[in-house]
Amino acid sequence: MATPVMTTCHVACCANRTPHVLSWSRRDLIAFGTCNSVALYDPEQVKVVELLNKHSGRVNTVRWIYREDCGLETQLVSGGSDSKVIVWEEQHGQFAASAVCSGHTGPVCAVDAVQLSSSDSLLVSAASDSTVKLWMYSRGKAECLQTLSFGSGFMMDVSVALLPGSRVPVLACGGDDSKVHLFTQINGQFQKVLALQGHEDWVRGVEWAAKDGELLLASCSQDCLIRVWRLVIKCDAPSEPAEGIIRMKEDMFEVKGKMYAVSLETVLAGHENWVYGIHWQPSFRKGDTVEQPLSLLSASMDKTMILWGPEEASGVWVDQVRVGEVGGNTLGFFGCQMGPDGSKILAHAFHGALHLWQRDPKQQSQWSPAVVVSGHFNAVQDLSWDPEGEFLLSVGSDQTTRTFAPWRRKDSLQVTWHEISRPQIHGYDMQCLATIGRFQFVSGADEKVLRVFKAPRNFVENFANIAGTSQEKLLASHDAVGLPEGASTPALGLSNKAVYQGDLTIRSTQEEGEDVNRVSDQYKEFYFQPLCLTEPPPEDHLLQNTLWPEVQKLYGHGFEMFCLASDAARTVVASACKASKAEHAAILLWSVFTWKQLQALPCHSLTVTQMAFSPDSRLLLAVSRDRTWSLWRRDDCGPDASEPRFSLYTHTSKDSSVHTRIIWSCDWSPDNKYFVTSSRDKKVIMWGHRGSGDPVGTDDSAIVPCSSVLDVGDSATAVAICPFLLSDQSYLIAVGLESGQIVLYKWRPVDDLSSGSDWSRCAESDASQSHTLVVKRLRWRPRVCQQDQSDDFDKKHQNTNSVQLASAGADNVVKIFNIDTLTL
Repeated sequence: MATPVMTTCHVACCANRTPHVLSWSRRDLIAFGTCNSVALYDPEQVKVVELLNKHSGRVNTVRWIYREDCGLETQLVSGGSDSKVIVWEEQHGQFAASAVCSGHTGPVCAVDAVQLSSSDSLLVSAASDSTVKLWMYSRGKAECLQTLSFGSGFMMDVSVALLPGSRVPVLACGGDDSKVHLFTQINGQFQKVLALQGHEDWVRGVEWAAKDGELLLASCSQDCLIRVWRLVIKCDAPSEPAEGIIRMKEDMFEVKGKMYAVSLETVLAGHENWVYGIHWQPSFRKGDTVEQPLSLLSASMDKTMILWGPEEASGVWVDQVRVGEVGGNTLGFFGCQMGPDGSKILAHAFHGALHLWQRDPKQQSQWSPAVVVSGHFNAVQDLSWDPEGEFLLSVGSDQTTRTFAPWRRKDSLQVTWHEISRPQIHGYDMQCLATIGRFQFVSGADEKVLRVFKAPRNFVENFANIAGTSQEKLLASHDAVGLPEGASTPALGLSNKAVYQGDLTIRSTQEEGEDVNRVSDQYKEFYFQPLCLTEPPPEDHLLQNTLWPEVQKLYGHGFEMFCLASDAARTVVASACKASKAEHAAILLWSVFTWKQLQALPCHSLTVTQMAFSPDSRLLLAVSRDRTWSLWRRDDCGPDASEPRFSLYTHTSKDSSVHTRIIWSCDWSPDNKYFVTSSRDKKVIMWGHRGSGDPVGTDDSAIVPCSSVLDVGDSATAVAICPFLLSDQSYLIAVGLESGQIVLYKWRPVDDLSSGSDWSRCAESDASQSHTLVVKRLRWRPRVCQQDQSDDFDKKHQNTNSVQLASAGADNVVKIFNIDTLTL
């Protein structure tokens, strides 16, 4: 079997902001919705192993289908804002869409399923169209059996199980009428048998659990309470309790000649805010019986999870474990799940972050945070590698800047990528960034201001520990003298303020009990705590302790920032903002040494969409919404001048431009001989001095298309040229499409452009590798750092033919691909 050209190295993503979007299987595989995809996450490997792409809207709910015959899950059901329910089934080790259920007229908010026989499963789905639908799934086909209508009400969650002692399904629905509705199948149709009352606000979650021939039903509500109900078979007719004996009220119903009773088991009060999620500890098979410890996990908007269970002696339900209370910029937990053996618990927060705790095997009562995948919760707009290619920076519409780096574990050869820092948590949507040297970057947002950040000492030390590099070498290259320890954001502020060692000493002294006389000492504006990390930090530390200090603000643009670029010589930064007039479309140049504005470069009439400096820093290329590009040449004596000046070298006009729509992206070849442009008109074109082979700008001849016009079949929203030539001296070019697909092309200069033989399509991302929305940015990892394994592993398995490509998508995902150039 041939080795695939493109393999996925890393997927950075987070859970969608809905309560029932995550499910944990007994085979220790976590499924959660991320934008329009279902991510399959392996907590042991600590990485996303597969993305399931079929939904055309946000995935709102995911549930594994438990199979009694094997005691595991091989099927998965999901529901989305596209009003569809999709069943996924494992085939040859990978999951594929087996059936698509269409019928709802509104977003699907909850799903569940129960196996009826070896081939049949009953699916249940609730949607915002005020209906609950029941589907029969059998051998890859799904048929709608019945629709339950709730008028103007909404069902927030559904759960289905089999009645004790029978194969008759029982359905629980929790909704906005504060009741839990029970339905069961009578004469082939589901009929309402009970409405359980007691909650005083919307019921957000319901879940069945089988235990010792009985059913337990947990329900959680916005009244901050959890109620546990018990459903049992009644063999005897109800009788009056003896005098002095208190018995809970029982509600009765009959199915197929059997009487069933439902009574309130307990009310659990411990949360201080809405309870969104509940989850019973998964059952496990022991011999021919299925056993389940009686414990219930709950998650609340009060930022805590509680593990509940009955005391052995009294049977009274108590809270056994409480975790959470995370600080920083969070709004509590949406849902929760428990691992198959009960040793790990997981919550997903309002901003999509996953919070994982694991039990200490030696001290069963001790729980500690564990490493988990993370990512943006809104569109990723831009990304950039550091010049050495050792870590990746990204910015997104979720108002954050994030740093991803490889985690080299000392006890294993396994290397996985993780978010290790969140340098900027902003109040505006982020749009662009550019790296300046190893540990410095400038970012732009919808606030018309550029901000410059420099890594603190604590980040450099932790990065060295996590990535397995020399701490002393990094600090020496970073000029660590006088560096702050970290940064924090003042109350009601947007600027990250540097925190120095002296500040931490003062606060530590105050915490020991010294008198505090000044108001400024009582209300310190920093919350940073220095950490010594050997593994990626959990979410609460990312929010609070990994900020970078802001060293400069750059004012000059009149509208929201749109794109940034920096030169390889680290002397100048170019910036551009949104523009509908020529006066606002000018490019501004800034000196990296003084942060003064050097020049305004007027040429375009509409927004400059992307810019790129040539590898030798001599030229600046800009492309625009006005369908043209411009090329600016450095006028100083060399790239090391502190205040370089640029002048217009050449540009296209509306008459001479080959592109007929917005030019979205551009990039340079590593030898400075060519540059590439990609456009909404589906065209990709290489430009340069045709025939001479000289670097652009060193020849008196005109800049013209050096390639035939490549039609990629879709709007080409991103393009990037690999930073080194292939073995046959051709160029490797990655093109990102509006559909989310990434396509790799080889290009070689030829004399006859009419034949179109200069382009060859050599690879493309498959359905699971592609983004589900627009590809916003593509960046090749610098060649100087291609390997992520340890030094010993490198010597044995070094592959100099592998390069890496990072992509950012409007589907909130950052991906890193391994490209095997030998197979091209």
